Amino acid sequence: MSERVILLVEDNPQDELLTLRALNRARVANRVDVVRDGQQALDYLFRAGEFATRPGPDLPTVVLLDIGLPRLTGLEVLARLRADERTRCLPVVVLTSSDEDTDRIASYEGGANSFVRKPVDFGEFAERVAGLGVYWLATNEPLNRG
Repeated sequence: MSERVILLVEDNPQDELLTLRALNRARVANRVDVVRDGQQALDYLFRAGEFATRPGPDLPTVVLLDIGLPRLTGLEVLARLRADERTRCLPVVVLTSSDEDTDRIASYEGGANSFVRKPVDFGEFAERVAGLGVYWLATNEPLNRG
């Protein structure tokens, strides 16, 4: 089985730290790669720019994607992922502070596999992130394209 990597796309350092802590607390031992804007996410996923020679599997097992990103929004990243044959089936979880129904609807219409609101309470946040980690890394059977 290939290495299962999480790609966290998050521009807020505090939310990044909370997500990493929550995964650690849930004993998710998988590598977590972090990028901080939409363009970096695409470069990482398509091995372009600074990520042209990055080590590891071609694609992560799951992408945790914030919506409010600089350079390209999370929804723009999602649209580009779904438009490309290489990433069309890549699991993408929108993990956001947004409470807007329009963001939730746009995420699902854009092809998100899941939409998760970040709770303010760390305990609740840790629980949600732990559940995501267990589901996408241990329970879900990924599509392996050789």
